[in-house]
This record gives sequence, structure tokens and C-alpha cells, in this order.
Amino acid sequence: MADFSNKVVYQIYPKSFRDTNGDGFGDIPGVIEKLDYLQDLGVDYLWLTPFFPSPQHDNGYDVADYRSVDPKFGTMEDLEELIRQGEDRGIGLMLDMVFNHTSTEHAWFQKALAGDERYQKYYIFKDGAPDCPPTNWQSKFGGPAWEYVPSLKKWYLRLYDVTQADLNWDNPEVREELKEILRFWKKKGIQAFRFDVINLVSKPEHMEDDLEGDGRRFYSDGPHIHGYLKELVRDAGIEDFMTVGEMSSTSVEHCIRYSAPEEKELSMCFNFHHLKVDYKDGDKWALMPADYKKLKELFVEWQTQMQKGHGWNALFWCNHDQPRIVSRLGDETVYWKESAKMLPGMIHFMRGTPYIYQGEEIGMLNAHYPSIGQYRDVESLNYYQILLDQGKTEKEALETLAARSRDNSRTPMQWNGERYGGFSEAAPWLSMSARFRKEITVEAQQKDKDSILAFYKKLIAMRKTYPVIAEGGISFLETGTDMVLAYQRILGEQQLVVLCNLDGKRQTIKTSGQWKDFKVLLENYEGREMVLEEGTFTMEPYGFMVLISK
Repeated sequence: MADFSNKVVYQIYPKSFRDTNGDGFGDIPGVIEKLDYLQDLGVDYLWLTPFFPSPQHDNGYDVADYRSVDPKFGTMEDLEELIRQGEDRGIGLMLDMVFNHTSTEHAWFQKALAGDERYQKYYIFKDGAPDCPPTNWQSKFGGPAWEYVPSLKKWYLRLYDVTQADLNWDNPEVREELKEILRFWKKKGIQAFRFDVINLVSKPEHMEDDLEGDGRRFYSDGPHIHGYLKELVRDAGIEDFMTVGEMSSTSVEHCIRYSAPEEKELSMCFNFHHLKVDYKDGDKWALMPADYKKLKELFVEWQTQMQKGHGWNALFWCNHDQPRIVSRLGDETVYWKESAKMLPGMIHFMRGTPYIYQGEEIGMLNAHYPSIGQYRDVESLNYYQILLDQGKTEKEALETLAARSRDNSRTPMQWNGERYGGFSEAAPWLSMSARFRKEITVEAQQKDKDSILAFYKKLIAMRKTYPVIAEGGISFLETGTDMVLAYQRILGEQQLVVLCNLDGKRQTIKTSGQWKDFKVLLENYEGREMVLEEGTFTMEPYGFMVLISK
């Protein structure tokens, strides 16, 4: 399998990236318009979230046709032009393939509803009475994971929204259909694929009630998942493509198997354990301060274990499903710029392939909507009602959504300081962030050599300049505090030391003087020198520094 260790991926949520036709809805021509900006940033691949025909109940992750472009986003000709112009700039296109489920409006499901037994076998239908679901499993969007169809007297599995029916991967016909879809896009010139919640596709043969949880332990990393992935990649002819799997509730042991080159499954994995350190009792919708000790432990575990097992990490803080990391673990006000540099610096020097989500490179913040009427995300709307039913006040429920909603990452891209941020001439489909500020725009930061945007350009360029970042081994250093993460990268004679202060206060760490001959390669406080004082080093609030051996 190909080596993507020095590559960087930029994720685009087309709906919120750039609107060129004035309908308030981002489109593919908008991506084409910004290709020069993306080339200047230095990224190698553009990951586009789904633009396929869809009723948009889950913002495109409810796919009704895998081989077409939804007219809301443009035409197939637009997409082909994007592929061509991207290639001219050395940028490949990564498509987001939602293969765990389809929209209930997909032709396959509609045929199943009409009584076609062949297509009923494309999904997971179970006979049963209307008041007795096959299992007690819960949907990840809230409520039961089964939906009853009175005309068929059957239940269908839907781990997500009621309009997203899970596919039956145990049916060889389904797997062949999915391979053909990949071959179709491969012929179009697509160079990479991201597979949505791919580790959930293999369901157990015998489905039973979960007396300990919501059912995920039965279908996460299911019984045939590794065999199915090997088959998919091999038969579709994408062994040398960049492929990344979104792995829900997975383990490091499975991710080693998913991503180790010798296994011939995927190039790398997304895992989300590090983004659950502020979930109280593991509940996304229960707020608590981030557990930084746990965060450090997770980075140590996943970096060192994946290295040992030849696995490969996808490095990320943000995506279309996650709140903005500066709002979450950084500082929106006094140390906005410093924390917005430290957080990406912390992961970009780790072992893995970095992913940048649109707007992250300028330090965009959460939406902070004051009204439920401004939210569009189906999960957020569902959980707002669930929180009210649990006895929360409207204020408390809105505070929870302000911290957790997926709409936090979906607000329009902020290109300039105009009313709608240069995203559109018309009112956007989703309101601008309430924390929209002119300094948090591409236009403002392109003029500032000390900007967050300039810092991201340095991060990307350094990965390509210093092989130790892409290829070196990693080990973690003791700092004497949970608030400072430190690690080293080594390749041959070259060594890097990375220091990250996760706190909004100064932190003093102990050193043994082993870095006295190192020089500062990169830091987030302009012009700061490293000064060791009697075996200690004091880091500024949200301070970040990379040292390199001479």
C-alpha cells in the first residue's frame, strides 16, 4: 500500500464552504473558486462530505443515489472540472462514502418497501409485531434503532435517523454494488476515499437485547468487518489509494488491523476517544470540564500502540460532526490566537496524517446560537427535546447544544468581514456564528504574518521539509503536570521535542538540560526564546514550542 505519511488533507463541507449562485447554499463551483487558496495553504487532498442526491435529513449522509451530483451542489460537469483543476494544482479529491446505510428514498429501499424480496435482502428487515422491536438497541441519534413498516409487518434496522436504513453487508449482492460504486468514481479520477462509520457495517448473525448498554458492543468492529474491508479494497482496485475509515467506538487493536500495511485494508483510521474527555460518564450530552490527564493518556496509548503494531492514525481535532476545538479546549477571547495555534501544533507533529477542517486554519469558533430556531442538525433537534423531557430548562438545553451541536462546525466559512462572511450574497442556509469577528477571516489573516493561517502554512510545509515529522518514531516525555504534553520524534540523528501547554495559565516543567543545545524550530509566541532556569522551563498560557537538534 502507498505511503501517505507526508500528506495533509483538508476537509470541505460544501454546503457551508462557498456559495456562487446566491441561493445561500454552498456548491462545487465554490470549491473550484477557492482552489488557489487551498494550493497556497499547501494541502494534498480535499475531502468533500457527501454531495450526492439526498433528502438532506442528515445533511447528505442519507444518500439517495451514489453516482450522481445533487443539483443543489452543481452538476457532474462541475465535479469533473474540480477533479481536473485540482490535479493541475497537485491536489487530489477524496470522496465520502456512506456505506453503512442509505436514505430510505434510495431506489433500493423503495423497491424493498414495494415488496421486492431481492431488495429487502439489501437491508436488515426482521419480522415482528408493531409493539415489539427485534432488540432494545438505541439509535445514535436518540430513540429506538428499529423502525416498523406496517405494510410489510417488518422492522428495519436504522442505527442513525429513521430515514437511514442500514445495509445488509452479509448479502454478497450488496458488497458487489458498493464495489461498483467505487469503480465508477475511480474512473472519474477520484484519488481517495473516506468511509463513513465503516466499522459498523458487519452486524452479528444473532441479534439480542443489550442488557448493559445501547447495543453498540454487538455491532462495532463486527464479526466479518476485516474480511469485508479486504474484499472491498481488493476488488474495487483501490489498494494504493488513500483510504480512511471512520471508526465508531473502536479499539486500538482493531485500528492496527484496519491500517497496518500488511493487512491491506485501509491507509488510516479516525478514532474519537480523545474527543470524549469532556463527556460526563461517557454521555455526549452531559457536560463537564475536559479531563486533561485522560487526554494525555489517550494520545500516549494510541500513538505508541499504533506505532508498535504498524498502524497509522488520522490526526484531527475538528470535522463536520465535532464542535470547534478552540471553543472546546482553547480560549475564545484573551488567548484565542495562541490556543488556536497550540492545538493543531500538538497533533501535526505526531505520527499520522493530519486533517484540517474548513475554518480551523483561521481559528473559527462555535455558533453560540441563542435560539433553538437557528439549529438545523437533526441530532441536535432530537436531543434538545430529549433534554427537555429529562427535566432540563430551555436555557440548560441550549447551553448543552452550544457546546455539543454538530452545527457548531457547519456555520458558513468566514472568507471576509462582510455580512455573510463572503460565503454568500444571500442569507445562508445556516446562520453565521454569533462569535463571527473580522479578525477570524481569511482576508484579515492573509495580511498578517503572525496569523493562525500563517501558522498552519508552516505546519504543512514542515511536514514536507523534515522527514522526521512524517517518518520518525515517537515517544512521550514526563513533564510533572497533566497540563503539559511533551513528546519527541526521532529519525536517525535528527530529533524533535514538542511541548504543548493545554492550560490558560503558565506552567513550569522540569528538564534535565538535555535540550540545551537544541534550537527553536517553531513556536506560537512570536520571537520567544527558550530559556532554561535551573532545570526548569516556564511555558506561557497555551504555549507551544518545537525544538530541533542541531
